[in-house]
Amino acid sequence: MGKRKVTFMYVTKNGNPEKHSMVVPSPEHIEMNIVAVKDIKQAEEVVKKLVAGGTNIIELCGGFGHQGVAKIVKAVQGNAKIGVVRFDCHPALDGNSGDDIYL
Repeated sequence: MGKRKVTFMYVTKNGNPEKHSMVVPSPEHIEMNIVAVKDIKQAEEVVKKLVAGGTNIIELCGGFGHQGVAKIVKAVQGNAKIGVVRFDCHPALDGNSGDDIYL
């Protein structure tokens, strides 16, 4: 099994992937990146760059909502597996869906 490049992405109002990202060391064959984005449009652009750089697994926070997840799936064009933490009404978003806030 080769190295797996994994990204956990979360969405937050002032997220800036240039400033709000980090790689978490792992003893396994995993490179784990954590990155914040400000909205779904920015996330679409960031995942395209991540996939071009070899990321093959992306897990999205519950703030993406159903429609946001669909946009990310479309953006990666089958070149990465997408996982989702699911909250239909996200507690960190005052019980709102990310679809209502970020789309």
